[in-house]
Amino acid sequence: MLIFWTLTGLACALAGLLILSAARVGGGIAAPGAEAGEAARGRALARDLEELERMAARGVLAGTELEAARAEVARRHLEAGVAGPAPVIDKAARLRQARWILAGTGATALVALAIYMGVGSPGVADQPYARRVAEWAETPGMLDAPRLAAVMEREAASRPDNFEAQSLLGAARFEAGDPIGAASALRRAAMLRPDDAQTWARLGEALVRTQDGEVGTDAEMAFMRALELDPGQLGARYFLGELALERGEGARVHELWSPLIAALAPTDPRRIDLESRLPPLSGGEG
Repeated sequence: MLIFWTLTGLACALAGLLILSAARVGGGIAAPGAEAGEAARGRALARDLEELERMAARGVLAGTELEAARAEVARRHLEAGVAGPAPVIDKAARLRQARWILAGTGATALVALAIYMGVGSPGVADQPYARRVAEWAETPGMLDAPRLAAVMEREAASRPDNFEAQSLLGAARFEAGDPIGAASALRRAAMLRPDDAQTWARLGEALVRTQDGEVGTDAEMAFMRALELDPGQLGARYFLGELALERGEGARVHELWSPLIAALAPTDPRRIDLESRLPPLSGGEG
């Protein structure tokens, strides 16, 4: 923990240095008189334009002369605004503000340290990641998905040619929300045992998850391979049916989903959903 708190202290010090530096070299706060000056210029422009309108009403100005006069008034006021005095910069106020921010940063760090000293374990030595994974491996049944995936990753690394280790790693990564890692492990498992239908089906599902639900070419090939090896792979049937539905292949959807629907209870919401989405067959199909 000493290394952690050393780095934390350095980070706080760096943040404070950046705040003070920005206060010294950065811009400031516009003086209240700047806004009043803008308002005064706006009122002067309005008065000049009103005077032109009165002259036009008396017939003194008209047509192109009136338009030229308006343009001249606008130009004169615009140049006066651009060339006017720059807003006053209050650097002292900005520096005071930066000091308050710096004080807040320091107080936050002190409060965090106090909380840690009260409820944490500052005397406990740092635990290397490998040691923590070894401890997790002693109670695999009590681990959440990310920790179980870490344990299985260690096992798979020690047995790269073991089908079960790679397959379990893929399943663990999938449950941990890492579909890319799951697909990588399941590809290795499929290479080790290319005739395992369930592995191909799981690989296809992981690939679908990496594509935000879209059945891409690789996933389609994995699902097709799963069905070639085992027509009873219902998960592969579901995703291939979704793809056929997108392509407008009604007969193919019925072919793929009918066994899946038959395997579900009549009151199962999934069956009801699939039946409602079955496209109608034309006269030449079926």
